[in-house]
Amino acid sequence: MDELGEELARCSKWLQAALDHAGGTHTLEDVEEGVRNGTLFFWPGHNSAAVTEVIEYPKRRVFHIFLAGGDLEELSIMEESATAFAKHLGCQGMSIAGRRGWVKAFKDKGYKEYLTTVIKPLEVDE
Repeated sequence: MDELGEELARCSKWLQAALDHAGGTHTLEDVEEGVRNGTLFFWPGHNSAAVTEVIEYPKRRVFHIFLAGGDLEELSIMEESATAFAKHLGCQGMSIAGRRGWVKAFKDKGYKEYLTTVIKPLEVDE
């Protein structure tokens, strides 16, 4: 296992906890593949981890915090580095997908609730 694989394994409990609330869109293996191919960015901390991506909309580029879990204080500090990185990449905004608790947790950083996503699982006929 290489260094990236080891770090992902170390942080897997925090990432999996976030994935458990992500609507079944990704597995840890999908996340690792995205990090390895450069479509996702991995932010490991001592007691937390986050995964981000750049979303290209027709009118703006947004740095999206796709997954985050672990120590909230550490994630708050990591958000400052992510914001600087997003600006370096030419992003005009930041977004977070997650549970409602992120609204309160990151309110002091200028985030506000903008949209709510509701999901409905569908059974596919095989």
